[in-house]
Amino acid sequence: MLSTSAEEKVPLPRTTSAGGDYLALIDQRMLERECLAHALNVYRLGMKVMTFADLTALQEAQGGAGMPRAILFNVGNGRLEDNWLETEIRELVAATRPTPVVVVSDNQNLSDVLNTIALGVQGYIPSSVGIGVCVQAIGLAMVGGTFVPASSVMHMRALLDVNSTVATNSRLTERQWAVAKAIQRGMANKDIALELDLSESTVKVHIRNIMKKLGASNRTEVACKIGGVADGGRPT
Repeated sequence: MLSTSAEEKVPLPRTTSAGGDYLALIDQRMLERECLAHALNVYRLGMKVMTFADLTALQEAQGGAGMPRAILFNVGNGRLEDNWLETEIRELVAATRPTPVVVVSDNQNLSDVLNTIALGVQGYIPSSVGIGVCVQAIGLAMVGGTFVPASSVMHMRALLDVNSTVATNSRLTERQWAVAKAIQRGMANKDIALELDLSESTVKVHIRNIMKKLGASNRTEVACKIGGVADGGRPT
């Protein structure tokens, strides 16, 4: 993954955008917002950093400043399970498209990383990384890439690295396999029950057993693991 030291300063790429030559930093917390902006300015991005408390403040400033080249949204310890955060990210991405949005978060949960990327952001930066990595992640987003933290990539590799021993120990029954594939398609328990002609309570029992066999802690991990198993964990 991308990494850099304070001495290895890499300037952000130039773009042909007609917007303003600045990075918009959004954070409701004033102290954190100003501290991060100061760190980015010290790093010498090659463009100014403008700070905003929320999307509304950014939109009010666009009349004079134009659209930013990129948006850095610091969500702190917010989780996607908090409905307000998912709503804010969706609204920010929709209102500022095609400007790339990159999220900074204290949370490194794999499920949150993947689900946040799925909302249309072009980067997920853990607050534990250095400012150099943060800058490179922004630069990657500005040229059309998507930044995912190394810790998440390693976690995904671990989930998908299913060897023959694991496949044997985690062999699913035909019914469990059908439920697992439905989970992979994003179906809710009640919809799985309807499709497979089962009670919802039976579906829940199957899901618990599937998670136990696969060593998964949530539905996202089940989907990743059966993707890695392919037919290896399916009974013959």
